[in-house]
Amino acid sequence: MKPVEQYFLNQKEPYQSIMLCVRDSILSTLPEAEEYYSYKIPFYRIDKKPLLYLNILKGKTYVDVAFVQGILLEKAFPVLKNNSNRKQVRSLQIYSLETFNHNEFVSILKEASKHLKASKKAWFV
Repeated sequence: MKPVEQYFLNQKEPYQSIMLCVRDSILSTLPEAEEYYSYKIPFYRIDKKPLLYLNILKGKTYVDVAFVQGILLEKAFPVLKNNSNRKQVRSLQIYSLETFNHNEFVSILKEASKHLKASKKAWFV
């Protein structure tokens, strides 16, 4: 079993269900995305550049879907938050499957992928 798969299976509910749903959305929307495990969390990259990662922040009650170039997306998608005053990363906070807006998430994924493919490097700030 891959480390990233083990990570998902080790999560408690509702985080496990949310993460598996998000994972399915990512892989079905962006088949070119590569899933990998780094810094003890799942990452997704395109053309060897990190697109996003999934995390459960200590003391929080949501899954943090963090877009590496999120700063480029925040005007078009105000649902993306800037936790801890991060310079570049912006996050979608998913509290439950019932509140997860799949269509909006797919739109964010497509736009994030477009920006990443057009950039020369993932971390620019």
